[in-house]
Amino acid sequence: MSHHLVPLFLLLLLSSTAGDASSAPHSDPFTAGVGFNIDCGGTSNFTSEFGRPWVADRYYSGGAVGLVAEPHHFLLPQERTLRFFPPVSAGKRNCYSVPLPPGRYYLRTFTVYDNYDSKLRTPSFDVSFEGTLVFTWRSPWPEAAAARSGAYADFIAAVPDGDADLCFYSIATDPPVIASVEVSAIHPLAYGAASTGVDLILVNYGRLTAGSSLFGPGFTNDSDAFSRVWQPDAYFRRRDVPVKALSTAGHHILGANQAPNYFPVKLYETAVTTVNSGDALVYLLPVDTRLDYMVWFHFAEIDSGVTMAGQRVFDVLIGGENSTRIDIYKEVGGFTAFKWHYIVENLTSTPLVVKLVPVVGKPIICGLENYAVVPLDLATVPSQMMAMQALKESLRIPDRMGWHGDPCAPSTWDSWEGVTCHHGDNGQNLVVAQLDLGSQGLKGSISDKISLLTNLVSLNLSSNSLEGSLPSGLGRASLVSLDLSSNQLTGSIPDSLGSSNLKAVLLNNNQLDGQVPEKLYSIGVHGGIIDLSGNKGLCGVPTLAACPLFWDKQGLSAAGKIAIGLSCAFSLIMLLLLYLFCIRRRRDDYDFEFPQDLVSIAAKRNRYQRQKLMLVEMEAPNSNGFPSASATH
Repeated sequence: MSHHLVPLFLLLLLSSTAGDASSAPHSDPFTAGVGFNIDCGGTSNFTSEFGRPWVADRYYSGGAVGLVAEPHHFLLPQERTLRFFPPVSAGKRNCYSVPLPPGRYYLRTFTVYDNYDSKLRTPSFDVSFEGTLVFTWRSPWPEAAAARSGAYADFIAAVPDGDADLCFYSIATDPPVIASVEVSAIHPLAYGAASTGVDLILVNYGRLTAGSSLFGPGFTNDSDAFSRVWQPDAYFRRRDVPVKALSTAGHHILGANQAPNYFPVKLYETAVTTVNSGDALVYLLPVDTRLDYMVWFHFAEIDSGVTMAGQRVFDVLIGGENSTRIDIYKEVGGFTAFKWHYIVENLTSTPLVVKLVPVVGKPIICGLENYAVVPLDLATVPSQMMAMQALKESLRIPDRMGWHGDPCAPSTWDSWEGVTCHHGDNGQNLVVAQLDLGSQGLKGSISDKISLLTNLVSLNLSSNSLEGSLPSGLGRASLVSLDLSSNQLTGSIPDSLGSSNLKAVLLNNNQLDGQVPEKLYSIGVHGGIIDLSGNKGLCGVPTLAACPLFWDKQGLSAAGKIAIGLSCAFSLIMLLLLYLFCIRRRRDDYDFEFPQDLVSIAAKRNRYQRQKLMLVEMEAPNSNGFPSASATH
């Protein structure tokens, strides 16, 4: 993807322009309530002079607030404050992520420096949208007025996923700056989308009105359904050809402000033509020869003296080639808007020369638009985007690492800090190949979504403070090197880490336990590197303690669990039997009765024993030597 110099075509207009414009009233669903005007660095919402609403700064990933050095030079309040992104604290990549429903949008940015940081040096940085590079700023900025007064730039692009990511990338240690962001929905088929598709971005290199002064939302009270701003053509028209301005003089223009492009009526109410017969109108349009361009021409026959076809005919030459012949009255009649566009390819020189060469009468034009056709850069595979966002949260990645936007895109930027990306096998996407996040002070855990990184070759999360277990999907077939040493990881080592492609596994100095999978240990046997030391709970391989009986790589083995289960069952049965025996004994103590015959026999036996005892007592002398009382009688 080539770098695109920001068109600085609004610079000279800012110092003399005041006010804001209201959005055009309309009932089209693509514009109903969809759009934002963000005052970057602003602290409160406000409504502009013309009723245009602005919201306080929001949707940014980081950075700090700045104020231009000379606020009194800026008549519009949203131009005085700015947000800047110091790479040391905010990372090299920062974004505004604006929530928007899927669709196509017109985005306009205002960028200003004005020595807000007292360093007298404009910063170098890039700007991307949805992972595609759209603007570049290089110090010193090309025009001195840009640094002081700032510049507007805009483009048209699609938002496919509900979030519009406008990202800024620091060059060296320069902090990117942004003062305002405006977003407006446009018709999905605008600007030839039916034929070109939406897999491109149209970057504005000049949106011109002929015979009129600057107009559009943000600068005048004139409306535009897409919030476009139109600037005078004089800055791009060759000055050595005398021209005169024409206007409708009260005539109503037909065919304007219609779907899908909604070009404003005001655009066709003025025009320029040559003073001298035979002169051509010549425009010099800035271009980047590495890109193609979409050029839109706007005509209307607003000269009441032209009343029939053939009275005004001219050729359109683009880059020296005769592209078409125009007879406005023949096409649409008088006081009616007529549009025509052309794709310019394979440019070899700059600027792009556009000529309206007379055939009959004098050439005439109402407006001109010049858009760079920027193809979308490759993006990260969506599933891997999801995985990286999940890891960003689970690992608690600090802001200073700049994990914002697409991890791998634009391809001309470095990936997220610690991330290395490659082209996918199909060449249509970017994939994450390496994560090198050692010694970053991370304190989270490893998300299970890491299994979606199917092209991951190397993972280094060593010397952090990560907790939790190792995800079962960690060992993808692509993984060659794994370093999770010196963390606080717990639990067992999953079987998935036994990938045949692994050549180095460092799990030392954690709190892992259980039996080490044989496939994992075999890495060291077959010439690879493996370090499991410092995990007191690991066992089962020669360099570690033997696992207890019934112990396997997951802890207690299935056989061990069965044995313990049987032992518990046996103990439970014995306890139940003992309980029943005790209950039986208790019944024996309180409820047993002898049969009546046994009772009778026992009673007789007791009487016999008593009688025998009495006879013995009568025959025996008293214990004190005297005869008993019964013997004296």
